[in-house]
Amino acid sequence: MKGKIKIVTIGGGSSYTPELIEGFIKRKDQLPIGEIWLVDIEEGKEKLDIVGNLAKRMIKKAGLDWEVHLTLDRREALKDADFVSTQFRVGLLDARIKDERIPLSHGVIGQETNGAGGMFKAFRTIPVILDIVEDMKELCPNAWLVNFTNPSGMVTEAVIRYGKWDKVVGLCNVPIMCRKIAAGSLQTEEEDLFFRFGGLNHFHWHRVWNKDGEEKTAEVIEKVYATEGGLKKAMQGLKSSGVQNIPSINFLAGQIRNLGIIPCMYHRYYYITDDMLKEELESYEKGETRAELVKKTEAELFELYKDPELNVKPPQLEKRGGAFYSDAACELISSIYNDKKTHMVVSTRNNGAITDLPDDVVVEVSSIITAHGPVPISWGSFDASSKGLLQLMKDMELTTIKAAVTGDYDTALQAFTLNPLVPSGTIAQTILDELLVAHKKHLPQFKEKIEALEAK
Repeated sequence: MKGKIKIVTIGGGSSYTPELIEGFIKRKDQLPIGEIWLVDIEEGKEKLDIVGNLAKRMIKKAGLDWEVHLTLDRREALKDADFVSTQFRVGLLDARIKDERIPLSHGVIGQETNGAGGMFKAFRTIPVILDIVEDMKELCPNAWLVNFTNPSGMVTEAVIRYGKWDKVVGLCNVPIMCRKIAAGSLQTEEEDLFFRFGGLNHFHWHRVWNKDGEEKTAEVIEKVYATEGGLKKAMQGLKSSGVQNIPSINFLAGQIRNLGIIPCMYHRYYYITDDMLKEELESYEKGETRAELVKKTEAELFELYKDPELNVKPPQLEKRGGAFYSDAACELISSIYNDKKTHMVVSTRNNGAITDLPDDVVVEVSSIITAHGPVPISWGSFDASSKGLLQLMKDMELTTIKAAVTGDYDTALQAFTLNPLVPSGTIAQTILDELLVAHKKHLPQFKEKIEALEAK
């Protein structure tokens, strides 16, 4: 890349965009940005205008001459782009509310990226990301795709496996929070610790060492997971209260000790399913599922964004639950552009990093970020207690992606059956059918099956 670079963000009307802009401003000396294009759809036009004007004010305050373009024309934006980031939500937050409430109405976990709801987010998202990739092949064939649209791992896998596009990296803020929690529990700086992550998006584990080479994994487990209130204490002083999407219910201490590796926050759905379901059902009954709360928070944020005097990212954005997402995207772009060889946790092709999974599948692992993309750091093999779940979840992901691409109902049912958070049999079929009908506007690949269901 030579000269000024062009960055395109699809889903530019997202409430996260101010953090993205802040991240670029912080790296103004690393990235010779010429143009930033924020792209959205007609339904998101009002939010795009609001957040886009805030972005312009932030850039002006920083004394930068970057051009900011707001558009509903994706193809116009993509032409000659150097980096394309994706942060869109097909169906907006109303779709997420359905993903959470419909499974919960049957006494089943309802969550944005896990269980039935997460699979339906994949069904809606994957066809759209593949359309974007086809446009990129024509309009910006040398661009990097930086994806933090959830479910990030499955979306990244679809781009590589079905889109045949290798210049893609998936991102998530959960590993960043895991690093901060570990550092807080050890009362040291993140930079003085070495981390190794392995697994899948929202389903990874990690280990940690100090600068003297001593492994501190067991100590973090004791201080954070095996001590009452340990997690809350470890997070004190962080600028964000963490992954807001997940209730901070304690893991079973003995089980985590036995694992010998540190689980991510989302493992609660698999290790203490009953406790998590109870919490979700209580919120469901009050009309306060996470999606419903986020919708209120987002409305408040956009009221703040409208203020013509506001020219910085407001601190209230941290309540949105995605802290550090956008900063990670900016650091990834800078690392690729400058060949910085930064150590980051990303979703990328396995290439032997986890020996329990095929080389060609996408995993979430510690990687060195170079000009030619991520180079995964070897994790090796998992113990049987983790390996079985990992392999099951990867096969569930692959089956979900296949269903999203083909629109085959029976493949979707197979994916539901594989998912540990979805009861098999009649309940699975009932939830699948209800979600298909509820999301029919955004599931054209399932059109015939949905029409048959509605005709019953």
